[in-house]
Amino acid sequence: MAAAGAAVVVNDLDADVATETADLITDAGGTAVAHVGAVGGSEFADALVRRAVDEFGRLDVMVTNAGALRDRTLRNTTDDDFDLVVDSHLRGTFTCGRAAAARFREQGEGGRLILVGSPAGQRASFGQTAYSASKGAIVAMTRTWALELAKIDVTVNAIVPTALTRMVATMPRVGDLVAKVDAGEPVPDAIRRQGLGSPEDVAPVIVYLASKESAHVTGQAIAAGGDRIALWTHPGEVEERFGRGGWTAGSVAELFSGAYADRLQDFRPTPLDLEAVEEA
Repeated sequence: MAAAGAAVVVNDLDADVATETADLITDAGGTAVAHVGAVGGSEFADALVRRAVDEFGRLDVMVTNAGALRDRTLRNTTDDDFDLVVDSHLRGTFTCGRAAAARFREQGEGGRLILVGSPAGQRASFGQTAYSASKGAIVAMTRTWALELAKIDVTVNAIVPTALTRMVATMPRVGDLVAKVDAGEPVPDAIRRQGLGSPEDVAPVIVYLASKESAHVTGQAIAAGGDRIALWTHPGEVEERFGRGGWTAGSVAELFSGAYADRLQDFRPTPLDLEAVEEA
């Protein structure tokens, strides 16, 4: 964003990370300030928007990419684990998005909300109850906000990234690869072709969605990672049947053993999921 000419408010819970990122931008000739703190509550979201306005005079784009992860199966997920993940991802997106939308409305010149989903929310991810729930809800919120904010020329889209970031370093079989990328090694071509890459691979999509050229794009879930960009469909019905006068348990059973038997959506654990069951 900064390389494309945007003035950026860099937010992170870790003051060193936020400051280092802002310094990298300014050292390269860009414009940035660090704003330290945890997203989630309304007060912090309002302060984040206010910081952008105080520093740069206005707010044009909000990217809600903060979040935390707890690798836990259902039986091992505590209330605190669930609350931490939901607060940072879902509540943080809600409060920051709401604060940004209010500012866009006040400015009267439209705006861009770029939310962050995940394949875990689009499908499933073993050991990620809170994360999958939060990310699925964020994409649903994207579509709702796209409807609500169209009248004030605000577009709302969700990125569904697959990137080797600090957040996913705790996930099984990923940590070593994250460490190598952090050390400056390139992501292997074979992995890039599968749609997994570095955060830098996702950035061009965000820059585009923040631009005027993307004014016709809203309500979309856009996958980005490695060499790949893809569009997700909106949820839709696969097939429908009507039973005159309603249904009985018996007629429902006949439907699912007959007409619907080969229409059920494939949902089987992968070999890696089955391996993880032993660790759960």
